[in-house]
Amino acid sequence: MITGREMAGTRITNLQNVKQPPLLQPPQRTTAGQGAVQMRIKTSQTSGDRLSQSKSMVLQESDLPQKPISRHRRNQSQHNVAVLEPFVELKGENLNVAKISESGKKQRKNWTSMWTVLTSDQLLFYKDRQQETSLKPGGKIDMVQLCGALIEWTTEKSSRKNVFQVTTNTGSEYLLQTDNYSTANKWYDGVKKAIDSSTKADGGFPLRKSNSTDYLPRHSSLPGYGSASPSAKQRNPVNRRSINMFGSSKLKHSASDSADKNGVKNRLKKFIIRRPSMKTLQEKGLIKDRVFGCHLLTLCQREGTTVPKFVRVCVEAVDKRGLEVDGIYRVSGNLATIQKLRFLVDQEEDLDLDNNQWEDIHVVTGALKMFFRELPEPLFPFRFFQPFVEAVKIKESKQKMQAVKKLIQQLPKPNQDTMKLLFSHLHRLLKFSRQNLMSTQSIGIVFGPTLMWPELDAGNMAVNMVYQNQIVEFILIETQEIFDLNRN
Repeated sequence: MITGREMAGTRITNLQNVKQPPLLQPPQRTTAGQGAVQMRIKTSQTSGDRLSQSKSMVLQESDLPQKPISRHRRNQSQHNVAVLEPFVELKGENLNVAKISESGKKQRKNWTSMWTVLTSDQLLFYKDRQQETSLKPGGKIDMVQLCGALIEWTTEKSSRKNVFQVTTNTGSEYLLQTDNYSTANKWYDGVKKAIDSSTKADGGFPLRKSNSTDYLPRHSSLPGYGSASPSAKQRNPVNRRSINMFGSSKLKHSASDSADKNGVKNRLKKFIIRRPSMKTLQEKGLIKDRVFGCHLLTLCQREGTTVPKFVRVCVEAVDKRGLEVDGIYRVSGNLATIQKLRFLVDQEEDLDLDNNQWEDIHVVTGALKMFFRELPEPLFPFRFFQPFVEAVKIKESKQKMQAVKKLIQQLPKPNQDTMKLLFSHLHRLLKFSRQNLMSTQSIGIVFGPTLMWPELDAGNMAVNMVYQNQIVEFILIETQEIFDLNRN
């Protein structure tokens, strides 16, 4: 017979053996992700339970909506791959480089051997290979932006072989050259591909930071190409979270900013595309061919002479009223007046040096010296610099004179005739040395570095200057014999 106490114990035992409902069990944290999901599938009995557990599990796994970020990153990586595939990188090669123009302003052409590196959208010029590896943050190197640039082979800008020119969208011009044709051709093809790829990717022009020469990141900073740079994400990780979670007002504000930036970018594109080329402006007469800074051969061909008209006019003016002036060619004239004279000459306006505003003969001589200094290639061409130096080293006077005379006869006709006119004029000036206090040595000091300089800034400048002065002095002394003036 079962007593009441035994029946009560049996009930308690049965109750202990009954399984607890799944929702009362605490979630097991011993396994990650996948284990938790398997537990939910096995123990869920109703759709309501599954929905409740799905919500709780998602919130437990992540408190941030990850999908928008992952979609963005996927699109960004695909975009970058599409852009970077065509780029060709050429690293570590010595090329001869000359910067002949900066933002449209002509510069004296000085060839320099540079360690050259080509990236996806830039040409980097280092002094040597060591500078590339040891460059400190913030260090300065010459960078050429290739987006929107032009590249072409050229034979007019230099007498060297295998020369090609890169013109940036800001008007700067660079000449690159190497004696090996295959190397030059390889660099030409690589730079051209980089120009085409970067220009196509960015619509033809890069963007600069305000008051800086640094360029903004190519894709990440432009509207429509995704978010800001990775460093910006690290500095302010809350921005993306606030936009994704509390979207409405901040998201609309960001979209309007992007629209404004796109509008500005499109207007800049249209302006740059519509702007006339230099050739068009020259054909319409808005920009005239210059006299100062023009190659001697080009200027003479344009004028139909073998001696530039400006040189002839200045020499005649000095012969007329400056041979006896104290310190002629040594004393500097007023620079502002010289620049005014230069402007009138470049604009091809009628020039009358007998006008009162040019009464100071030192202004005329200063302008003449400036003309020779600003020639892209000096009156003594680059390839003749070293032969003239070797000739002037000859100790025997007659042999030296014959060697120099032979070199002058090998010069191009404009160089030869201009040199003959100038040295004949300076030779006449020496006849009045007691009045003007100018000697062959003082004229050599003035005109040595004005009429000749080496193509590459290599070697000892002081030694080069000594040879420059000696060459001018020797030609000045032997002018009659070298240019056969006695036969005229």
